Amino acid sequence: MKPLNLTISAFGPFADKTELSFEKLGERGLFLISGDKGAGKTTLFDAICFALYGEASGSNRGIDSVRSDFALPATKTYVEFTFSHQGKQYRVFRNPAYQRPKLRGEGMTNESADAALYREENGEKETLVTGFTPVKNEIERLLGVDAKQFKQICMIAQGEFLKLLYADSTERGAIFRKVFHTDLYADFQ
Repeated sequence: MKPLNLTISAFGPFADKTELSFEKLGERGLFLISGDKGAGKTTLFDAICFALYGEASGSNRGIDSVRSDFALPATKTYVEFTFSHQGKQYRVFRNPAYQRPKLRGEGMTNESADAALYREENGEKETLVTGFTPVKNEIERLLGVDAKQFKQICMIAQGEFLKLLYADSTERGAIFRKVFHTDLYADFQ
């Protein structure tokens, strides 16, 4: 999986719509996100993990607090993540549940959590699946890893990689078999 573009709106410390193009970083598959403490580095990891799996990248943060405290009440909270995988391009759009102003009348109402996954080819957009949990399930099938494994191997966020290093050999073996598609050898054995 190669990240291409990330758009976040009213997410974490980002009050407005913010777009980050990973394509500008070049063709190499490894890059470092660095900056001062509090600059929003972890929020970028949270946004990617939230887009794919509907949860934050770290074990000490939850999705119930991803809406920006700095956003205007009418600003929509969402994450849109575009990535390529096995020669195909995908876009996932996901929003958490949050309070927003009513469209008619006064007061606030609940915006329900939702998600959609699209495959994009030749300018065409095909909806693969919609719904918060169905998108998570399709992402797991597509990438071949669940959220926990993704965090351990793809998002070396603030010490989370240590969990992979300190995992017992059975768990580590299962992760690597899934990532490198060597399950058939274990089955054969």
